[in-house]
Amino acid sequence: MRSLKKTRRIQILTIAAFALAGATGLIGYGMRDSIQFFRSPSEVAMTPPPDSEVFRIGGLVEQGSLVRGQGTAITFRVTDGGASIPVVYEGVLPDLFGEGEGMVGTGRYVGDRFEATEILARHDETYMPKEVVDALKEQGSWQPGS
Repeated sequence: MRSLKKTRRIQILTIAAFALAGATGLIGYGMRDSIQFFRSPSEVAMTPPPDSEVFRIGGLVEQGSLVRGQGTAITFRVTDGGASIPVVYEGVLPDLFGEGEGMVGTGRYVGDRFEATEILARHDETYMPKEVVDALKEQGSWQPGS
């Protein structure tokens, strides 16, 4: 009688482990297109990602590079001090967006420019996203309090 209970318990645990592994696999498969990686301009310049990859790029908006086109078209360059990547965006920019300010953009790297679908700017005078700070520190361009 005892071995039947033990066998049943092992069967239930085995089925539960397979169900958990299957659920984890399905969740990973379902989220594969929505996962976005962060890259600094230097990383993008060294190894450009494929045109189909959606990722986030962040850094400082280069001084003198912000050009507003017809309507809502905007072009600028984002830099981390080591490399500078041209960005094209069509839409309304956040209020605190400007030259010399930190930004994070979501989009694709097509040709030799980043085509942004979303632009995020810092939300107050002192905030800077951790990924952007790390990229700037890596390039030696980070100045605390800036």
